[in-house]
Amino acid sequence: MSIVIYTDGACSGNPGPGGWAWAVAPTGEPCGFGSEPKTTNQRMELLAVINALRTYSDFHEPIEIVSDSTYVVHCFRDKWWMGWQRRGWKNSQRQLVANRDLWEPLIELVNSRDDVSFRWVKAHDGEPMNELVDQLAVAASLRAN
Repeated sequence: MSIVIYTDGACSGNPGPGGWAWAVAPTGEPCGFGSEPKTTNQRMELLAVINALRTYSDFHEPIEIVSDSTYVVHCFRDKWWMGWQRRGWKNSQRQLVANRDLWEPLIELVNSRDDVSFRWVKAHDGEPMNELVDQLAVAASLRAN
């Protein structure tokens, strides 16, 4: 049986005060959240996943990350990270990969296990767990001011 973890990031302005959150389905417990005073939405999306995986690093069950961030999901689904590494951390347009300081530890966390998968869910579509982590991330971003 998999551990299903929903993640989300929020930012008021880009950059601006931001928050991240994660929660385990189906109950929403346990969960984690945090904030930064000046950040971007993409950084908050990444921190949500990083913090969830760090919390569950000692668990032996497969982990499924559910996110409304195509930035996060497509990186692993389409293996963007492999191309970044091959090209010396440059994207397909030969520009430096944004948020490398977060991508590197996230990729390491995912690759340290062989049982992490990613699934995309549409944002603000009434999915209860996605709505919960969105609310937690927004609340965290408000505390970052």
